[in-house]
Amino acid sequence: MKVDTKAYGLVDVDERQKIFFPQGLLGFESLQDYVLLDAERQPFYWLQSVDNVQVAFILINPFLFRPDYEANIDNEELKQISISDPGKALIFSIVTIPPEGGSMTANLQGPLVINRDTRQGLQVVLTDSRWKTKHDIMAELSAARTPGAGERN
Repeated sequence: MKVDTKAYGLVDVDERQKIFFPQGLLGFESLQDYVLLDAERQPFYWLQSVDNVQVAFILINPFLFRPDYEANIDNEELKQISISDPGKALIFSIVTIPPEGGSMTANLQGPLVINRDTRQGLQVVLTDSRWKTKHDIMAELSAARTPGAGERN
């Protein structure tokens, strides 16, 4: 299938890259069909709306820069996308890159959860006070690599 993307223009997409969000994403509830694409720069991905070329999100696996990340998600929420085994879930954080420069941040409070088998997803809001909407990715990577770095915010 062909999808018009914000980052790459018109691209061929495999059906297995399609992700359906029954409830949409926060602020984009009416957009439910997306495709997951590899970004030119790893370890990032693009989540592109199929219905609106202007709606695309940069994603990252939060465990890459926060190995201690815990997405404690209620089982009832996971059932909405047919996840009974947490091993079937892919977890992503939405990345923000300020246009005027500054720190690239990731939203660890509102992760995206995708069922790798059914390719259905949802965005959840975690209540754990450790996770904020703006975690500085590079600072946290640096802290994770520094022995004895202590507590990170």
